Amino acid sequence: MIKKEEVYRIGIFNKPHGIHGELQFTFTDDIFDRADCDYLVCQLDGIFVPFFIEEYRFRSDSTALVKLEGVDTAERARMFTNVDVYFPVEHVDEAEAGELSWNFFIGFRMEDVHHGLLGEVVDVDITTVNTLFVVEQEGEELLVPAQEEFILGIDQEKKLITVELPEGLLNLDDLEED
Repeated sequence: MIKKEEVYRIGIFNKPHGIHGELQFTFTDDIFDRADCDYLVCQLDGIFVPFFIEEYRFRSDSTALVKLEGVDTAERARMFTNVDVYFPVEHVDEAEAGELSWNFFIGFRMEDVHHGLLGEVVDVDITTVNTLFVVEQEGEELLVPAQEEFILGIDQEKKLITVELPEGLLNLDDLEED
């Protein structure tokens, strides 16, 4: 049985394409093209299920058409509409260094060497000039710059990012309340 910590989200199947079971796939990470893994994982009814890729072709830099083994009709493909797609963590090391998607870090805990546990990374904001980790801290959102100079270490096994943030970065919200 596949566990949540053994996979990370890389996109979503949107809708069937054509009549032969192809699916439109919007992805945030093209690791399925860069690592030697011939299956994707979908969460169906709360269970992570692997599906072998028969073939795929890119339509843009964020969408592809995917044909899964055993999915040969539009009706069967409809079962995958709006289903999240995951990739097995064990195959991530096969991708070349520096090619991890930021979404890989969703679910990691973040710890600062001076302030202790900051919370869990719940999202990554890549819409700004500087990529930001969105860290949930006691129900609040904390935005932490995802910059190499602040990251001291990443422990994939423990799902922990250790950072040393500049003085004052964590208490900017306190200044705004005054």
